[in-house]
Amino acid sequence: MRLTAIDEGHLRNGLPGTIGIAGVFPGEPFDLERVRARVRERWGGLERMSLVLRPPTGSGALSGHRWERARPFDPGAHITTTDQDLRSLLADGVSHPLPSERPLWRLLVAPYGLVLFAHHALLDGRSLETVFRLLMDDAVPPPAPRVPAAADPTATVRQRPAVGAAAVGRELRRIGAPGRPLPTASPGEVGPSVAVVELDPQVMRTARRQPAGGRGATLNELLLSTYAGALRVCHGPLRAWPKGSNPFYATVPVDLRTRRSAQQLGNGVTVLRMPLPVDLESPVARLAACQDQVAGFDRRCAAHRAILPALQGAARAVPWLAGVMARRLARPELTTSLCTAFKWRDHPSRLHGRPLTRVVPLPQLSPPGTANLCLVHCADAYTLTVVSHARAGDAELIGAAVARELEALAVSDVSGGSVVRAGQGLRTS
Repeated sequence: MRLTAIDEGHLRNGLPGTIGIAGVFPGEPFDLERVRARVRERWGGLERMSLVLRPPTGSGALSGHRWERARPFDPGAHITTTDQDLRSLLADGVSHPLPSERPLWRLLVAPYGLVLFAHHALLDGRSLETVFRLLMDDAVPPPAPRVPAAADPTATVRQRPAVGAAAVGRELRRIGAPGRPLPTASPGEVGPSVAVVELDPQVMRTARRQPAGGRGATLNELLLSTYAGALRVCHGPLRAWPKGSNPFYATVPVDLRTRRSAQQLGNGVTVLRMPLPVDLESPVARLAACQDQVAGFDRRCAAHRAILPALQGAARAVPWLAGVMARRLARPELTTSLCTAFKWRDHPSRLHGRPLTRVVPLPQLSPPGTANLCLVHCADAYTLTVVSHARAGDAELIGAAVARELEALAVSDVSGGSVVRAGQGLRTS
């Protein structure tokens, strides 16, 4: 089975491609054999979890990679125990590719819970969440594939508005507009770093009610605006940055799945670029600027739905084109920071009777001059993970700065324009 152009691109961008998700549970470590049995029961019927990557035959430019199903499904080789602490385990995982001789995922049973790694060519972030959720005690197995709506005479299909050439052109220009990488030290001092920050729940609840009198803020809007403030704290206003006067862009993954395909595994997202308001001084002003941009995401997604079939068709016909596009988009001036946030909605979730108390995401490692952030709300726990490929220790600096910006936003006095700093209210691990 040929890979899609998106899957192929994740293999050809020159990066490890490992992403992950961890679940924290109280109590003693899980029994390894019970976890293997649960995986065999819940994932055994998921074809995606049995796919092995096969290299191109002959000319890779003409054939591309292929997926081949491994039979029988054997979770034993994928599921092992570890005593490694969570931060160092995530740092090792994101920096190294998974072994290619078996399906590109592994599950680790640790003293604090479970950690799932996968290659981005196999699963995207939403897919990781989906398969991890299937391990929980009360998880509902995914429904059987449904008949396509076009073949169902009783189905009601919502018609999407037509997308004009001007909208497509604007989005193409956004995709290719050069930005600015993160300021870095000399090349020899650049390296990966990972930080996991546990955010104060009360601070998060208060920050989500900003701006006062408004509709409130989503997790993505909070992450984007406070990251802009953190960059200003860590590196100064953009005019003080090297390499020109271009904006600093963040990319936001947006799921293109519908209700019918919500459980579909693989890669079903696109990414929308937006300039971050690093030069705005007020936390509330930065939040309002990000909200204005996020409000246009639905319209921009319509343009991506029009663009993607043509790009994927061309890359499928000429597989090396997927590599060219992937390497270009992975350049730090085009994809400098991936920022995403989501809420774990199944609460309480339990595994073998023990409650899931925290979800820790792991975004992928991007080229030097980048940092990727992911924020997850689970139960009453908010967890931010930063994966940086810049100066040593930048992940910790960025994570702590985002936490302080959230505190500043939570106590902002909009009418008076003043900002009061709260206490630390955070822990890093």
